[in-house]
Amino acid sequence: MNRTAANANVKTSLPGEKALSILERRKQIIPDGVSYGIPTFAHKAAGALVEDVDGNTFIDFAGAIGTINVGHSHPKVVEAINKQAEQFIHTGFNVMMYESYITLAEKLAALAPGEHEKKVMFLNSGAEAVENAVKIARKYSKKPAVVTFSRGFHGRTLMTMSMTGKVKPYKYEFGPFAPEVYRAPYPYHYRKPEEISDEAYEEYMVKEFINVIEGEISPDQVAAVVMEPVQGEGGFIVPGKHFVKGVFDYCKKQDILFVSDEIQAGFARTGDYFGINHFDVAPDLLTISKSMGAGVPISGVIGRKEVMDAAGPGELGGTYSGSPLGCQAALAVLDIIEEENLNERAKRIGERTIEFFSALKEEYECVGDVRGLGAMCAMELVKDKMSKTPDKELTAKVISEAQKQGLLLLSAGAYGNVIRVLMPLVITDEQFEEGLEIIKESLKRALESE
Repeated sequence: MNRTAANANVKTSLPGEKALSILERRKQIIPDGVSYGIPTFAHKAAGALVEDVDGNTFIDFAGAIGTINVGHSHPKVVEAINKQAEQFIHTGFNVMMYESYITLAEKLAALAPGEHEKKVMFLNSGAEAVENAVKIARKYSKKPAVVTFSRGFHGRTLMTMSMTGKVKPYKYEFGPFAPEVYRAPYPYHYRKPEEISDEAYEEYMVKEFINVIEGEISPDQVAAVVMEPVQGEGGFIVPGKHFVKGVFDYCKKQDILFVSDEIQAGFARTGDYFGINHFDVAPDLLTISKSMGAGVPISGVIGRKEVMDAAGPGELGGTYSGSPLGCQAALAVLDIIEEENLNERAKRIGERTIEFFSALKEEYECVGDVRGLGAMCAMELVKDKMSKTPDKELTAKVISEAQKQGLLLLSAGAYGNVIRVLMPLVITDEQFEEGLEIIKESLKRALESE
């Protein structure tokens, strides 16, 4: 493959000499359960480029699993972190408060959908945010049950594993799980019966959702329904407005809280601050994390004032929750999204990605589906278009080939056969196009090796 003025530059085998040495040390000290995507170690990163310890440079289409929407080590984020560290690193908000926590909460409440009054609390990880949303919903409603959706992913704690739909690798042999967690079906248009129209399919899926609640639980026992506006680990599956609105309307009718899990879809990834904004509903609670802090651990729950106030003093929080470094990083992220117009940038990235993937679909029998919302895009690989049999092995080969050519890439989906892209939204056009071409070349090489 001939790429002039290439940004990706892999000069060694993977792993290289230095990485191999560190990898051997890893094997001796790190549990096998802690996985890795590429057999090398980062040395430095900026924007959409990552350099490893052996001097290889990679274009990042993984974004630390959707954490780096504003890019690696954005100067404004670095400046904000450094300035805060010079003042103080941590006091514990539950011990001595700091203004940045308040300022960030005010800004996020103003950005969140809905005209109702809102309050905000901060935590450390996406799983913690979801876990606390469940706590808050139960406290407010005095009801025990929580409903999530097939293929959904919500975290790795006991509660969030219970809520997650994919067994391997997230839940296998880690049970028993938390009680009063139920799962409803979520639309998967690519795999619906072809004779059913999109509208009829969505209507059917709403009815199936209602059947789960009314047939297996009873509406007066359901505290909350938790939905990803676009399923992340589930395969970047985008529901239709009819389904989302149908679920939301039923929740309102039955006094069930609607929770939008924005961990992966938030902070400009879909072309808006929150993925749920595309569906014309205003959730009672939103969970946020990942790109919120540009790599600094921070998460949060945004919700209706009366719901958020249900818990009493001391019932919510944690030692590091909403750390000063995380708050300042998140404030910088919000400034960057606005100043660099990243919501619009995400839309343009998404349009180009869908166009590129669609061309691959026309050319290759193995590209079964292309889908996405904003810059949250994916293509699903299958044995052939007729059978739609998932091709997990081909997907793994494509990702391996991409790594060899200097592209960090991720898979997803219930069958492990979806290639998803989560490149920083600040990626240059040159880097972006080069990354797309690497995917095309990697697909070609993977097919030739079969």
